[in-house]
Amino acid sequence: MCIFHRRFDHRPETDPYCQAVYPFCPTGDRDGRIPYMRDDDAIEVLRLQAPVWEFKFGDILGKMHIMHDAIGFRSYETGRNYTMEWYELFQLGNCTFPHVRPEISAPFWCNQGAACFFEGIDDTHWKQNGTLEKIGKMTGAQFNELAQWVQDDNNTGIFYETWTVRAEPRPNSTVWFDSYDCSQFVHRTYRKLAQMGVALASSTQTNYTKIHLFSGEPSYLGNDSTIFGQSSTKTLAAKIRNFYHSFRPHQSPKDFILSLLEVFEKVVLEKSFYLFYNFEYWHLPMKSPYIQITYEEVPLP
Repeated sequence: MCIFHRRFDHRPETDPYCQAVYPFCPTGDRDGRIPYMRDDDAIEVLRLQAPVWEFKFGDILGKMHIMHDAIGFRSYETGRNYTMEWYELFQLGNCTFPHVRPEISAPFWCNQGAACFFEGIDDTHWKQNGTLEKIGKMTGAQFNELAQWVQDDNNTGIFYETWTVRAEPRPNSTVWFDSYDCSQFVHRTYRKLAQMGVALASSTQTNYTKIHLFSGEPSYLGNDSTIFGQSSTKTLAAKIRNFYHSFRPHQSPKDFILSLLEVFEKVVLEKSFYLFYNFEYWHLPMKSPYIQITYEEVPLP
C-alpha cells in the first residue's frame, strides 16, 4: 500500500494567519507563470542543488546531506538564465507541523508548496557547496510545453509533505506514504522532459535528500470533521492536539528542551506518530530506527 499525494482542481486561497518569515518567491512570479520562448530557440537544462538554508547556515546542513533541489534554464537566443524551484510558501516548519490554536479545535495547517520561476541563476550559490551541471538541451517549443505543464502541476499539487513513511530502512521496503517536496518536483519535471523526448544525462551521481519515518501498517483515523467535530472522538482529538503541541513554533529554550523529551516519549517510547496527509489523519505505529535522513541516488529518466 502506498498512498500518493492527492491532486486538486484548483489552488485554494491561503489563510491570513499563515505568515512567512521569508517571503515566497520574492523576485519571481508566485503563480508559476513562465515567459514564452521562440519555438526555434535552444534551451540548456541545468541540475541545481545546494544545502538547505545555505543563506543562513552556510554548508552546515550540506555536510549532513540535507539539500535543496531546483532546475535551471539558459536560452541560447537571448542569453538569459532562469531558475525554477518548488518549495514551501510558509517555511518548512509550518509545512511539517500545524499550529495548535486555542480558539480552533482542529490543528491549523499552513502547509502549501508551490513552484517559483524567476530570471537569473545564482551560480555561486549552487556551485560553492552544491551542484550546477548541464544535463540536457531542449527547443523553445518544448520549453513552452513544459511551462504549461508546470502551471497545471502547480495548480493541482498544492500541499508540501515532508515525510516519506516506510516499513523498513532496507531498500525496496514498503512505502506507506511518499513525500511531496522540492526533489519530487524536480523528479516530476525530469520525467515530463523525458516524455517530451528531451535526453537527460549527468556526469555525477544524482542523489537526493529524503526524511524517513519508519512505521508498521498505518491506521486511518479520519478528517477534521470526523475527529474534531464529533463528541464520540474527543479522546482521539485530544491525543492528536497533545501530540502536535510538542512541535509548536516559537518556543522558549526551556520549553523546547521539554518538548524534545515529550517527542522522544511519544515517538520512541510509546511508538506513536500522527500523520496529516491529504487532509486526513493517520496513526503510525513507529518502529526502530524511527526517523532517518538519507541521501539516495535517483537516476535521471
